[in-house]
Amino acid sequence: MEPKRTTNWQLWFSAIIVFLTAFLMYAYYNRWFSFADRIGPFRVIHYLAFAGTLYIAFGVVLFAALKRRKPRNYKMLLGAHVFGNLLSFLLVSLHFAGQLGRPADFYPDLGTGLALYVGMVLLVATGFALRFNLFRGLRPATSRFVHAAMALGFYLVIVVHILHGLGVF
Repeated sequence: MEPKRTTNWQLWFSAIIVFLTAFLMYAYYNRWFSFADRIGPFRVIHYLAFAGTLYIAFGVVLFAALKRRKPRNYKMLLGAHVFGNLLSFLLVSLHFAGQLGRPADFYPDLGTGLALYVGMVLLVATGFALRFNLFRGLRPATSRFVHAAMALGFYLVIVVHILHGLGVF
């Protein structure tokens, strides 16, 4: 059976975004380019990471609500969910690569940030596998559950990461 054309181009475009993310992380880690300029209290890279995180934090909730309320718009919503989250992943990945590439004297405490990034990688991996039916051995309900569980864990770590960044603990 031939896969649908929409799935084909979406799979390729998604894969390109993932490979582009990996390449840009490598380039940013090695300081081929920089977002170190300050705007207010933060560097530009922090604002990019904030934008990516906010899109994920609110976009996922919005997607979950709208797909039930407006099922006729599901394909459009799914596209926005997949590609918006992949682009957000790219932005957050650049921030993470920048943190890893800092000199030893200025190396950050990666604790909650590392947990958050690992959670995000797992979300992207399970979302990619769910969207493009790569969990062929699992029932669709099981793979959706795994992806949703990853999202819940991600939200919990975001809260802890923000509180840690604010110095609460």
